[in-house]
Parts: sequence; C-alpha cells; structure tokens
Amino acid sequence: MASENVINLTEATFDQEIANATTPILVDFWATWCGPCKMIAPILDEIADEKGGAVKVAKVDVDQNGSIAARYGVRAIPTLLFIKNGEVKEQVVGMTSKKDLLAKLDALA
Repeated sequence: MASENVINLTEATFDQEIANATTPILVDFWATWCGPCKMIAPILDEIADEKGGAVKVAKVDVDQNGSIAARYGVRAIPTLLFIKNGEVKEQVVGMTSKKDLLAKLDALA
C-alpha cells in the first residue's frame, strides 16, 4: 500500500515541484515491471511517513516519463536521486537499506 505522503511526479509537474521545494527531495525512478523497485517501495513509504514535512519523497514512472529519466541519466532502476535546492546531491542505483537512505537524507538537512 502506497503512502499518501509520496507524490507522483510527471513531465508536467516535475520541474515545478523540484524548483519550489523548501525541503530535500528523494526522487525514486521506477517502473511497474521492476522487481527491485517493488522491494524498495515500502521502505520509501516508511521514510515518507516518518520524515513528514522534513523531506519530500517522490516517484517518477520511467515508462510514462522517459524524458525526465533521460535528463538525469537514469540507465537502471530503481535510481534514487537526493535533491536539495534544485540540485542533485547524491544518487543511489539499485536496492539499498533504509538506514543508508536515512543517512543520506540526514546529510542533506
């Protein structure tokens, strides 16, 4: 079950959400057919629920929003981008632990 605190970004909303963000953003590039994406999704939901207003968690479906994935050089999924002030500060490709994700988010604060 997806968290209501995770937002879905599209080509129409991506730039505005990133530009207007006042908190760090964790962007998950994923696809419905991706097994590791399904495994990391509950972890991202937990982070979104626990971090509340301190961090924004967003998802981009690469099959529906290929131009965003291409712009950020996403070649494998899941790819997680850690963005602060509109700038990519960190990138993780593949499955990783909740502890590692939280550490990267804390470093952005």
